Amino acid sequence: MTNVCSAGLDVGFASLDYLQIFILGVIQGITELLPVSSTAHMRVVPALLGWQDPGSAFSAAMQLAALAAVVSYFWRDVRQVVTGSIGAVRQGDYNNQWFKLAVAIVLATVPIGIAGLALSSTLNACNSPLRGLMVIGIACVVMAVLLAAAELSARHTREVSEMRLRDALIVGIAQIGALIPGVSRSGSTLTAALFLNFKREEAARFSFLLGLPAIALAGLKELWVLLHADMPAHAWPHLLFGLAVASVSAFFAIWGLMKFLERFSTWPFVIYRALLGIFLIVAVSTGLLS
Repeated sequence: MTNVCSAGLDVGFASLDYLQIFILGVIQGITELLPVSSTAHMRVVPALLGWQDPGSAFSAAMQLAALAAVVSYFWRDVRQVVTGSIGAVRQGDYNNQWFKLAVAIVLATVPIGIAGLALSSTLNACNSPLRGLMVIGIACVVMAVLLAAAELSARHTREVSEMRLRDALIVGIAQIGALIPGVSRSGSTLTAALFLNFKREEAARFSFLLGLPAIALAGLKELWVLLHADMPAHAWPHLLFGLAVASVSAFFAIWGLMKFLERFSTWPFVIYRALLGIFLIVAVSTGLLS
């Protein structure tokens, strides 16, 4: 496999066919919103199948699919945050719960916004060291340990309506970890929310709502970069097809996760992440994967 670059940007997806894009779009959509790291799967699946690495640009742009899925699933919450906070400003009611949630969402976005801009050139570069399989494997194991610790320590008593600005800032800082492939945005924010004693389904809801601006900014920024990267003309239909597929699969991923967390713990994700990380570390160490 060779690197496919355009203006220094990794656009390996341009060399894939539509069946490969479809499969990766489904995987990307599902894993983007589950606490299992979409980047890890976007590196592992092509490596195991002998396909071209679709590149970090594909993964980042696919966040627009996640955005569409989150807004669709949580449309009632999104609408209430927007209309409620606007109404609160007009009335000068700054203790309104929707206004406070809107402020919290903005506050939580600041840390990853700053870190993302600082690391963007490294994250999206061809042969980025952060996309190495060993790095991803280690990140998977570390996050499995942290999620397990959160599950063991959490009292699972709080709801999103009880969120404070301090909570939002803590989860926002945890969200920075998502810039490291293998960590997972939903994984890092869900873990932080559990440490803050939120109920599992409320922690997931909290995670998704606070992540909306970060997901939107990352996806739109990547789209802007791709527009100026002089990509091959055939790459755009590939990208749009991948976005459509990923949007549908991401919606069902959210639905499944919310239903699951209403009844079960996050231990299956802990075990899966640990096994995936150990597999990657062993595979790279033995030369099975490079």
